Order: sequence, then structure tokens, then C-alpha cells
Amino acid sequence: MNSLDRQYQSLLQDILDNGVKKEDRTGTGTRSVFGRQIRHKMSEGFPLLTTKKMAFKTMVTELLWFLRGDTNIKYLVDNGCNIWNGDAYKRYKETTKNPVSIMSFIDTIKNDSLRAKKWGELGPIYGTQWRKWKQKDVVEWGYKEGEVLIDQIANLINNLKTNPDSRRLMVNAWNVGELDQMTLPPCHYGFQVYTRELSNDERIDYALSKNDFRFTDAIINQEDYEKYNIPTRAISLMWNQRSVDTFLGLPFNIASYGLLLEIIAKEVNMIPDELIGNLGDVHLYSNHIEQAKEQLTREPMKLTKLNELPNYLCMKDDWECYKPSDFTLDNYQSHPTIKAPLSN
Repeated sequence: MNSLDRQYQSLLQDILDNGVKKEDRTGTGTRSVFGRQIRHKMSEGFPLLTTKKMAFKTMVTELLWFLRGDTNIKYLVDNGCNIWNGDAYKRYKETTKNPVSIMSFIDTIKNDSLRAKKWGELGPIYGTQWRKWKQKDVVEWGYKEGEVLIDQIANLINNLKTNPDSRRLMVNAWNVGELDQMTLPPCHYGFQVYTRELSNDERIDYALSKNDFRFTDAIINQEDYEKYNIPTRAISLMWNQRSVDTFLGLPFNIASYGLLLEIIAKEVNMIPDELIGNLGDVHLYSNHIEQAKEQLTREPMKLTKLNELPNYLCMKDDWECYKPSDFTLDNYQSHPTIKAPLSN
């Protein structure tokens, strides 16, 4: 059953029926509601919408970019992901007297590493805050010695392994002291994970679901659990989002945090359980209204499955071992793409 597309379509209808008109920083104008939620059981399939075709590789590339701690668009451009190009170009134009065209700008990012380092930088956005949150300057004997940087992702993984019942399993991107340095303050500004122990039946069901010749319908004993490293816990993820571009952005956010949950679960040997999104200002841009209405006419299809992730752990390699091609889907089927302009 695909309840995810149904929830998403209900959200579109809610905005159309109950949304109020609001102005916004882009000058486009929106129809907006406040305070909504999306919930999805990962056992029902990977959370990639089927009522329009989604660019899965683009979403994967952006998430890996975050995890690498990168804030320069060169990695994105080199891997065919263009969703931050407009933000980078806008920042470039604001600081350049005679800007080149956006096509020349992107070509320079691809082929001129020195200019890419300067022009492609977006400031301390997600990657910096996830991996290099600046805590303070270290001062010894009146001299500044350097910065203390906090790797929130590494801390999260370590805490999941050592204290999985903690209520402090959180990552935050809303660094108030650095908002003015960011090209765009974070829309999805933080997430929290939660784990629970699996029942014996759940562990058996998981083992059998792997279609592994080592497991049969016979009772699996404790030695099998340990020998084959069958998970003992389930893990859920809840993200918080202040601003929600419901037509273009939200479908990516849902899939991205679903993939992040899968990656974290792999790192700590847990089973992905529930994905929850808490949404603040939930809006449709005025030039997305007709596209939303078209999507409402489409019947959801069966959700796809994420194929098995590689058998290596990436935190020890600073998350640089993963490549976008490591993540594939099993028979993703969807309705055609619905094009809509991106407001920067």
C-alpha cells in the first residue's frame, strides 16, 4: 500500500483549500498553511513519490554532499546535480561587478578549480553545520590558537552505538551565529533519531525477509542472531522544516531523509522503522498551482524498494567512500515528470 503519495496529495489539497496568500523573499507569492506532518513506515517501501517522476540521483548526490561536509557546488555540478546552481549564481552576482551569464558561470565551476573554489562557495550551510559546527575559538595566554569544530554526524553515530536510548540523538543546522554568512538559511533545520529494541518475532521476520539460504522457516536460535549479525534495534528519524516548497522541495526532502535513515541504520546495524517530517510554513508557490492540481489527478503506484547498500561503513572514511552510483532502486515506477520553475 502506498499511503505516502496519498498523504502528499492530501497536503496539496489542504493548501489549495485552506491556504492563505503570503508574500515571500523571491517575490513569487505563495499559498500557505502552517504546522503539518508526514509519517511513513519504511517497511512499506522507499519514500519516493510515484505521482510524478523523481530525480533520484540528484537527491542522492545532494545528501552525500551534505554528509561530506561540503558547501561548494563543484561536487554537485561534477555529478550532474544542479539544484543549488541558482543560489550560487545569485551570490556570485551580488559580489561581482561584471558577472558572466549563468551558463558561463557553471562552465567555470566545472573547469576552473581556482575560480570554482571562490565562486561555488555557499557559506556555512548544511554540510558545515552537520560536520564542522564551530563551537568557539581556543585562546591560550591571550593568543588565538584555532577553532573547535564539532562533527555532529560522527557524534550521532557514536552515541547510537554506545547509548541508543538517549533522548539527545540530534543534529542541528540552525546556527544562529552564522545565518548571515549563509547563501540560504536551512529550510530543514534539524533532525532527531529514536531507537527501540526489536521483538524476537521482528528479528525473525527480518532474517527471513533477506531471502538468505542460511535462514529457513525453522526457529532461528540465539547463535544465528549473533553469527549473522541480525539487528537488535529499529531506528526512526524525525526532521523539522521551517519552510516547505511543497511541490518541488518536499518530495526531495522526504526521500533524502528516508535515504539518510537507511544510511545511518546501515552504519549502526539497525532496521529503518519510521520516517516523520514536522513541517512549518507549508506552501505552494503561485506558479505551482496548476502543477499541483495535475498531480492530484494521478493514482499512486506501488512504492519502490532501495537495493542493498554496499557492505562498507563510510564514517571512518569521512563519508567520502559513498558514490551516487552506490544507491539504486528496485523497479521504480511513476507517472511522468511535471515541470515547474524554481524560485531563488
